[in-house]
Amino acid sequence: MGAGHDHGHAYGPAPGADRTAAAEYRVRLRIALCLTVTVLVTQVVGGLLTGSLALLADAGHMATDAVGLVMALLAIHFANRPPSERRTFGYARAEILAAVANCLLLFGVGGFILYESVERLLYPPEVDAGLTIVFGAVGLVANGISLALLMRGQKASLNVRGAFLEVMSDALGSLAVIVSAAVVMATGFRQADPIASIVIGLMIVPRAWRLLREALDVLLEAAPRDVDMAEVRSHIVGLPGVEDLHDLHVWTITSGLPVLSAHVVVREDVLDSVGNEKMLHALQGCLGRHFDVEHCTFQLEPVGHAEHEAGLCH
Repeated sequence: MGAGHDHGHAYGPAPGADRTAAAEYRVRLRIALCLTVTVLVTQVVGGLLTGSLALLADAGHMATDAVGLVMALLAIHFANRPPSERRTFGYARAEILAAVANCLLLFGVGGFILYESVERLLYPPEVDAGLTIVFGAVGLVANGISLALLMRGQKASLNVRGAFLEVMSDALGSLAVIVSAAVVMATGFRQADPIASIVIGLMIVPRAWRLLREALDVLLEAAPRDVDMAEVRSHIVGLPGVEDLHDLHVWTITSGLPVLSAHVVVREDVLDSVGNEKMLHALQGCLGRHFDVEHCTFQLEPVGHAEHEAGLCH
């Protein structure tokens, strides 16, 4: 009784259209990937020439950056494929899975760097500080460019944010490399290099954890953080003709694609073809004006109807 009604905001867009927030940043991600691979090769060579663990640690993180960026691009490709009869939402969740995979990479690299740093802290090797600063500066400049490219996108998409955090952690790592090498050059304190590596590892883990929590919220179909469920309920119940509301669900398919469904109890005089249409327009307009949720499905029902619904609907 009543129907899903979305005034043209159906999930599937026109053929060939992008469906996810991250799709807009394909080109920027590709540029960031090219920069990352270039710096990765440079830092591996630099780490081997200088003996700097901090530089090699940064190169290892660059390798995960490259893998993360590739995963982000692949996820965008699959997420923007059209829905099918079997996969009615398409592969939109591929971007969230890529974000989770990025988190696992970050945890792995962070743990490895911390493990290696402890050994180097006890037995610090000789480090060519001058060359280390040069190679660290190359990485910092490249990461700075990548960060500028992805800055806007990380606010719109968890997938892009995963790539952004990878690059940001590496930019901080490059800065730590430069500072540690400067300390070694100025004071001869060789432990500065493994200390910088420990700092890099400690910077990676908390950022990965925050991203993982957000991605798991999407996979567990939690309500989006910026949607106040009590306020949504209040707005809907406050519409003329609405008596009550139940089975209200708001979740996210992927970044930028929130979905809402609800059973709306309305007065008997509203339950005709004209009344239904007016009510559905009012509900859609209410959510469109006040909340960032456009893909909505409503079931309009009379008072008492909920008592006859199957238990699983509650």
